[in-house]
Amino acid sequence: MNVQHAYLSQFREPAGYLDFARIGPPSLAVARTVAQAAESLACDPSAALTRLELEASSARASAARLLSCAPHEVAFVSSTSHALFAAAAGLDGGVVLVPRGEFPANVYPWLRFQERGGLRPRWIDSVAINADVLREHLDDDVRALAVSAVDATTGHRAPLGALKEVLGEDRLLVVDAVQGLGAVPLEVAAADVLACGGQKWLRAGWGAALMLVRDRVADRLAPGLGGWAGVQAPFGVRHPAPPLAGAIAHMATNPDLTAVAALGTAIDLVLSAGEGNIARQIARTLANLLDAARTAGAEVLVPTESAGIARVRLPGRDPASTHAALGAAGLTTTLRGGWIRLSPHATTPADTADRLRAAITPRRETHP
Repeated sequence: MNVQHAYLSQFREPAGYLDFARIGPPSLAVARTVAQAAESLACDPSAALTRLELEASSARASAARLLSCAPHEVAFVSSTSHALFAAAAGLDGGVVLVPRGEFPANVYPWLRFQERGGLRPRWIDSVAINADVLREHLDDDVRALAVSAVDATTGHRAPLGALKEVLGEDRLLVVDAVQGLGAVPLEVAAADVLACGGQKWLRAGWGAALMLVRDRVADRLAPGLGGWAGVQAPFGVRHPAPPLAGAIAHMATNPDLTAVAALGTAIDLVLSAGEGNIARQIARTLANLLDAARTAGAEVLVPTESAGIARVRLPGRDPASTHAALGAAGLTTTLRGGWIRLSPHATTPADTADRLRAAITPRRETHP
């Protein structure tokens, strides 16, 4: 089944935009949600707050559908980093395994809390972590694995189910899902803790993120960053008050309700179109782009278990000049580590592959 026209018609990004791993332009529906909330807050703040609180409840229910969890297992925080810092703040007394190439948002929380008695990061030197690699690094000190569901540089999709099976019930699988959720079906049931901002593949803009804490591990994750918004009777005179049940215990304060409403709108669009349908369209588009790149003589790097990210470069040509040529042709990409990262979405037009081929094909010199 193809992605529905109702979904595709919601977006207005430039036709050559191939940089969703950096930022996903929001939908018209998300833009309307933000604009309506701002106008309502300006004109009738009490009514606006009541409505936004209801929309937050609806957004939590939608997020629970996307993550295959109960609504109370989801909290809204400000960013992916915020959720990962909350996870790091809640664990101590052992080791957390972290792949060496992890995006820094999933590195610094563990480094910072190591200095405060948290888990000690131990690095895994592997380009693509799998069950066999993980098994080689396990010992009695390991309490958790922190991993990206999809690697931001390579596009490798981690086998979350297999990783959790190796970890077992006594160790936590902490997942940074920002490069995958909304773009590719993930084995989210395997994640004990999951963090995902809305600004990339979910296309919700900045300001709100999902933090999933499964009931099965809730009692092992202390509310190290939990503030007044995460406790019972926060306005009482006796502190600290007991934490609330569920993921909300890890909230430092109230979330940006406008951003939460936008995230809820974005998630509803994904659910209505079908995450599987979106993923299949992304896969087709990426395959066409890579075929076009190969035709132009480019070297292509795409992982076996891929999502929506791949890398290309032209042998013998300065990557910066190739990147500039793509930009001059109206194609937006990211240059990192000598490779050009391509990250299309379901809304990327089919003729973008032809534009890519034309932009990087070496021009033959003509002589009079």
